Amino acid sequence: VMGALESRGVLRRMSDMLEMLMKRMDILARLENSTDFHKGDEARFPLDRFQPAAGLMERIQAIAQNVSDIAIKVDQILRNSLLNGKVLEGRRDQCEVPRDPKYPDCAGKVEWMRARWTSDPCYAFFGVDGTECSFLIYLSEVEWFCPPLPWRNRTAPLPSPPPLPRGQAAFQSELSQLLELIGTGKESLSFMKKRIRHLAQQWLRGARRLEQKLKGQQRDQKHILIHIGFLTEESGDVFSPRVLKGGPLGEMVQWADILAALFLLGHSLRVTVSLKELQSHLGVPPGRGNCPLTSPLPFDLIYTDYHGLQQMKQHMGLSFKKYRCRVRVIDTFGTEPAYNHEEYATLRGYRTNWGYWNLQPTQFMTMFPHTPDNSFMGFVSEELNKTERQLIKSNKVSSMAVVYGKEASIWKVGGKEKFLAILNKYMEIHGTVYYETQRPPEVPAFVKNHGLLPQHEFQQLLRKAKLFIGFGFPYEGPAPLEAIANGCVFLQARFNPPHSSLNHEFFRGKPTSREVSSQHPYAEDFIGKPHVWTVDYNNSEEFEAAIKTIMRTQVDPYLPYEYTCEGMLERIHAYIQHQDFCTTSSPPLPPKAKSPAMQSSPSPLALSPNSTHLVWSRSAGRAPRAWPPVASLQAWVSEPQHSCTQTCRQHGLVCEPTFFSFLNKKEVFLQLGITCDSTEHEMNHLYPAVAENVHECYLQKEPLLFSCAGYNTKYRRLCPCRDYRKGQVALCRDCL
Repeated sequence: VMGALESRGVLRRMSDMLEMLMKRMDILARLENSTDFHKGDEARFPLDRFQPAAGLMERIQAIAQNVSDIAIKVDQILRNSLLNGKVLEGRRDQCEVPRDPKYPDCAGKVEWMRARWTSDPCYAFFGVDGTECSFLIYLSEVEWFCPPLPWRNRTAPLPSPPPLPRGQAAFQSELSQLLELIGTGKESLSFMKKRIRHLAQQWLRGARRLEQKLKGQQRDQKHILIHIGFLTEESGDVFSPRVLKGGPLGEMVQWADILAALFLLGHSLRVTVSLKELQSHLGVPPGRGNCPLTSPLPFDLIYTDYHGLQQMKQHMGLSFKKYRCRVRVIDTFGTEPAYNHEEYATLRGYRTNWGYWNLQPTQFMTMFPHTPDNSFMGFVSEELNKTERQLIKSNKVSSMAVVYGKEASIWKVGGKEKFLAILNKYMEIHGTVYYETQRPPEVPAFVKNHGLLPQHEFQQLLRKAKLFIGFGFPYEGPAPLEAIANGCVFLQARFNPPHSSLNHEFFRGKPTSREVSSQHPYAEDFIGKPHVWTVDYNNSEEFEAAIKTIMRTQVDPYLPYEYTCEGMLERIHAYIQHQDFCTTSSPPLPPKAKSPAMQSSPSPLALSPNSTHLVWSRSAGRAPRAWPPVASLQAWVSEPQHSCTQTCRQHGLVCEPTFFSFLNKKEVFLQLGITCDSTEHEMNHLYPAVAENVHECYLQKEPLLFSCAGYNTKYRRLCPCRDYRKGQVALCRDCL
């Protein structure tokens, strides 16, 4: 990595240090032998306790010899390279920056290298030594800003051999190898392994059912890196210390389930929770991260989080841009297109600490299906068999309530006294708040607090309780689904006005404008009564009426299919098989051509029989190879105050951002009976849309800004919707 003199100096210093270490060890050994410290006392101080010292001396001597040998070899290599260098010296000093219009950035990059090549040791690692020729060699052979040098001894590239046939993915029948892959050393890893073991039989049953459903469908085995960035020391690893204290575990629940699903689907996995391991697996050259990787990326897919994404960008140099299409970002609350597009976010005030990555929005994967612009990853809840379901129903205590939340802070926010007094009048209230023995938590005296419970004991508590009640926080965690799966009714507060980044500290800075109408919008929108009640806690009459009704209502344990092991396996299988962000359907356009989002061609859509919306036309010829299949597409026009997410949901559908390109044509407005006195192409996450009062139509100029989210009272938006499988909102009816 360093120059000749530095290399020799470092090796000499290492050799001197090892020699000094051996001398000190020798002195210690002589001191030890001169005392009677362990004589006649072998019972308490066995002699073999002191044997490692001798072994350590031998190892140090061996290392010292190796360093000495290396120093000699480096000296020989440097002498040879200097002799060889003299042959090329004249030529190397005569290098000129080529003027090639195909490489317009070459001169500027060379200028930068002249001034900054010593700023990162990685340049020296690739052979840069301060000469013009070394700059040009690097910029043409390691990076790609300059043309190849004609005098370089480069053999003509052989035609690439055909790619070797990929191994086929086979469903796994046990999980012990995965537990080894996850590793040890952190409480968070222990938590995830414990969860995988606990759900092992459920996972294996789900895998067998999906295998039967796919009927021997061929699946390529993918090489997948899982880098859990928030568990690295460099990102602070705030979660591991909180595992034992009731801190938020939702992210670790989800990561454990992702690991189990990817492994059982038969893919080849590598798991990292340290930056050093990440660098090693990626092939990061030594230095500060400004150079590309030393070899092609050996992974087809990388699953990480925002912390991991930042680490990859810092250490992959230009390779990050090249390979980012292979990344999948686990993102609890979602990232909307307006926040993801760097230029647009900066210009329009959507820039946050977490957005602006310029990824395809569906590369972000959420915990719940709240952001159709992203992919829904999810997690699993425990399934019950028929016997367990009957037992739970017969053992329910109709006057028992359990409070959602393990941290004492949720009790400290004011305004709970009134509704807690009403609840206490009808039900016995139980809590699971973490506390240390000498400091009991500040909860009302009438609450029976069990402290932090192991998962199986918490499940037993839920199986007895009638009600699981939320206090408004935490948002969108897994616990309400677990409670509903164990036969509880979930009661939560309605937020009026809805919480968002505009009015609530928790969401401020998150890359979403989503308005959250309750503590758990998925439970409210996709499950609903009788399992989920969303009421105004400030309205005592409404709250008390809900408690009375819940106590006399019989409910069965319920778990949506998408949160079963089979449902999650099915969803991830479909994503791996069909989502490809690295290949484009058409070659790059010339610089002056229109953006691909703006190109106009005859619309393949036709008016539906009842003339309310557009569907894919049967006479449109051969349907394009798209996923989801275009047969599931329906195009609707929103009301001015509605986003496309809301519009599609009103029609029993979900917004599908992949289909925006089919709607982004002037002809589609005409087919829907919309008059366009003018049509403009602009960058705006609300387009395509129409300003009806002035008959102005707008088409999207930037495909990364196609967005299901967002509304403005000025516009009615064109919305691409699709059907979905019952219990599996992420997949259309024909998506498998």
